[in-house]
Amino acid sequence: MTYPRSFSHIGISVPDLDRAVEFYTEVMGWYIIMEPTTIVEDESAIGLMCTDVFGAKWGSFRIAHLSTSDKVGIEIFEFPNQENPKDNFEYWKTGIFHFCVQDPDVEGLADKIVAYGGKRRMEKPRYYYPGEKPYRMIYMEDPFGNILEIYSHSYELTYSKSAY
Repeated sequence: MTYPRSFSHIGISVPDLDRAVEFYTEVMGWYIIMEPTTIVEDESAIGLMCTDVFGAKWGSFRIAHLSTSDKVGIEIFEFPNQENPKDNFEYWKTGIFHFCVQDPDVEGLADKIVAYGGKRRMEKPRYYYPGEKPYRMIYMEDPFGNILEIYSHSYELTYSKSAY
């Protein structure tokens, strides 16, 4: 039988782990589960697990674990050979191109993201049902270039009557 799985966590790469932890705790209100930690390539369980994922000679990286109010985990990675892409919004390519958070004060959260060094990808929030329902959204970037979206209402509520 197929049933809907719950979302466990997402991994985000950043160039500055400490600044990212500050941003995501101060702006998003996410809380720390595990403080920033250095993981090294060795024979420990986590070292071997990372070798399985990254291949041999990955060396080391820093990681912190946060959580959202609805218990979704956020892994934040800082790799020593980190590169900033020229354009982190190649939405036409396979892969995850954004994540979305929900806040009834879309405008307030967008302003706070900008105040912490992020930027708007849209000039202002857009309404899904203009003049009918207050459902809004806006695309943003965190201070590290990761694309995030803000919804005013839940995903299910926004799309349950077909937004388009």
